Amino acid sequence: MKCMERPDDFAVRRKRLNSLSDDELHARFWKLVDKIVDPLVAEARTHTTPSIERSVLLRLGFSSIEAKALVKQLGDRGLLGHGAGRLILELALSKKIPVREAGSALLRGRYWDELARILDL
Repeated sequence: MKCMERPDDFAVRRKRLNSLSDDELHARFWKLVDKIVDPLVAEARTHTTPSIERSVLLRLGFSSIEAKALVKQLGDRGLLGHGAGRLILELALSKKIPVREAGSALLRGRYWDELARILDL
C-alpha cells in the first residue's frame, strides 16, 4: 500500500500562529491537548476491564493471584463497574481495617453483604 505524499504547506498553516506570543502558543497547545484527551478521560470514567481492575489491586498490595480472584468475584456479583480498588477501600474504611485485610476477608467470603450496603444495592 502506497501513501500519497502530503504537500508541504507548513509556511501557509503557520501564518495564523505567527502573531501569537510564547505564552499564547503555550496556552493554545494545552487547549488542543485537552481537546484531544477529553474523550479518552470520559471513556476511562465509564469503562473498565478486568485487566485494569487487577492492575489497580496489584498497586494496592494484593498478589496477582489475589487480584485475579477478587476481580472474578466482584465481576460475578456485577460490582466490577464500581471499581475494585474503590470498593475494597470503602469497605476497609467502613470496617476500620487495612485495605489488604478487607480484600482478604472478601476472598474468604466475608463482608459481601456489608459491601452491598455500602453501595446501597
